[in-house]
Amino acid sequence: MTNKYMYFIANWKMFGDSKTLKSLGNVIKFVKENKNKKFKIIYCPPSTLITSMSKSFAKSAIQIGGQNCHYEKNYGAYTGSINAKMLKDAGAKYVILGHSENRQNGEDDELINLKAKNSINEGLNIILCIGETFKEKKNKKTFSVLSKQLKIGLKNIKNKKKIIIAYEPVWSIGTGVIPNNEDLFKTIKFIKKKIKYLSNSVLYGGSVNNKNINELKKIKNLDGFLIGGASQDVKKFIDIIQKTYN
Repeated sequence: MTNKYMYFIANWKMFGDSKTLKSLGNVIKFVKENKNKKFKIIYCPPSTLITSMSKSFAKSAIQIGGQNCHYEKNYGAYTGSINAKMLKDAGAKYVILGHSENRQNGEDDELINLKAKNSINEGLNIILCIGETFKEKKNKKTFSVLSKQLKIGLKNIKNKKKIIIAYEPVWSIGTGVIPNNEDLFKTIKFIKKKIKYLSNSVLYGGSVNNKNINELKKIKNLDGFLIGGASQDVKKFIDIIQKTYN
């Protein structure tokens, strides 16, 4: 059992409706029954559910985050977009930025940096995703890619204490393949060395589930997990948390 303070962040991606929220009572019950455990649970649902979910969790220690936001800090003619100000108003305390799925759709480090600045100015905490592709890993460019993403993504951000780093190798997301223990330990160590001001705030994401968590929890320098598909199932999500502490 770990004695560290651990994050368990549920990235629901494009999933969930009003019926889905009914199952979350089991998560609230689990948190109450395990309040002596040092963990923080953050749910990042689609924007359509942020307000409803924040109301559901109002009397619990569970917090809510958005999955992305627009770079513009003010209102504007950006059909279908939501900025940090709107996320906060809806009840979010966090926002995921730089997820590989959004990077693959054209988001670069400069744009992510702008979003991060505006989000912090609105009082949101940032979950900054970084990670290399399989080609970059094969060409031994993992550390140089991560360095660039951190350097530009965090440029000129003063309040860095509000940032959590989530290492998500692109080649692992949705594939069921996770890094071996030695590589993952070395990568997390490298990230922590690069961001000495962000102690105890480097997570792993990428095909995390209730079957491989027993292997992942062996990485002693990890501070939690960003969980995708497995977090959509309440039983699997709770199982991941329980196994981390057993």
